[in-house]
Amino acid sequence: MTSSSSGFQRDPEAKRFLNDRLDWNLLRTFLVIGQEGSISRAAARLHLSQPAISQALKRLEEQLASELVVRRGPRITLSKAGEEVMQIAAEIYGTVSRLGPALDAPAETVTGKIRLLSISRIQSRSYDEFLAQFHNEFPQVELEVDVLRSSDVISALLQKTASFGLSLCRTPQPRLEQRVMLEQRYAFFCGKRHRLFGRKNLTLSDLQSENFVSFTSDQIGGNLSPLTVFRDQQGFTGRIVASSPSLDEILRLVAAGYGIGCLPEHIVAADVQADEIWRLPPWEGVSDVNVYLLWNRDQKMTRAESVFLERFEQMLMTTDVAGRF
Repeated sequence: MTSSSSGFQRDPEAKRFLNDRLDWNLLRTFLVIGQEGSISRAAARLHLSQPAISQALKRLEEQLASELVVRRGPRITLSKAGEEVMQIAAEIYGTVSRLGPALDAPAETVTGKIRLLSISRIQSRSYDEFLAQFHNEFPQVELEVDVLRSSDVISALLQKTASFGLSLCRTPQPRLEQRVMLEQRYAFFCGKRHRLFGRKNLTLSDLQSENFVSFTSDQIGGNLSPLTVFRDQQGFTGRIVASSPSLDEILRLVAAGYGIGCLPEHIVAADVQADEIWRLPPWEGVSDVNVYLLWNRDQKMTRAESVFLERFEQMLMTTDVAGRF
C-alpha cells in the first residue's frame, strides 16, 4: 500500500473493486454536503444528525482514499478530488432519478393543478428548460403562476394556500423546506441621466452622498436587508428618493436618473451592454442574495405536486448553481 499526501492509504488492488463496493448513499450524502457547503445544513436537509453526516463523509473518503473537503470552521469547501466526485455524483443522481419514471406504468396519467408563487424576473435557463420538460412529460397538469413579493410568497406557503414558492428568504422558516435555486450578486448601478454615468476610475467614496432607489424589502429585517447594512457600514448619507417592491420598476427608476440602485448583476447585464445603465463600485459587488425553492413540509401533496417537486429537485441536484443563469 502507498500513502497519499492527504494521509489516506491507497491500495491499487482495492481500487480495482471500487465500482462493486461503493455505497451510493454515501455519494448522495456527499452531493448534498457539497451543495449546502455545510455539515449542519446537509444534516437538516437529509433529516439526519450531524455526526451521521460526518461519519458518512469519513467513510466515503476512506473508500475513495481521497480527501474530499477542506474544512474552514463551520463552512467547508471541496478539494480538487471533491469537485470531481461531486460532478460524478450529480451525473449518477440524474441517472438514478430516471428509474422511477422509467418504471411507471405507461397508462398512468398525472393530472391536477399546481399553484406556484414567484418573485418577479426569475432569469434562469435551467428553470426554463425544467418547465418545458415537465410540461412535455405531464401535459395534463395545470400550472398557475402568481408573481408576488417575497414576504407574500412566504406568508402564503405558511398558510398552505400555494404548492411552491420561488422567493428570497433571508431568515429560514421552521415550517418551510428550502433549496437554493439561484445565487444572485447585487451591485450598484446608475442610469445614463445620472452624473456618474460613464465615469471610470470611480471609488466607493464617490457614491457616499448619492441618493438611492430602493426595494421596499431593502430595510432592516427585510429580505434585502444586507443592502441596507452595507450602506450603513460604509457611511452612505444619501436619502431614498424612490422605492418599489418590483425589480422592473427599480430598474426603470434607476434608468430614469432618480438615483443609484442595487440590482442583480445577471438580470441587468443586457441593460449595461446597451448603455442604459452603468456599473458602479464596489467592483466585487455589494451582497449575494439567494433565490430559494420553498414549500411547506406539513402540507399533504397531490400526485402532481409530488412529481413536480421530484423533478425540480432532480434539476437542482444535477446542475451547478453557477450554471443555472
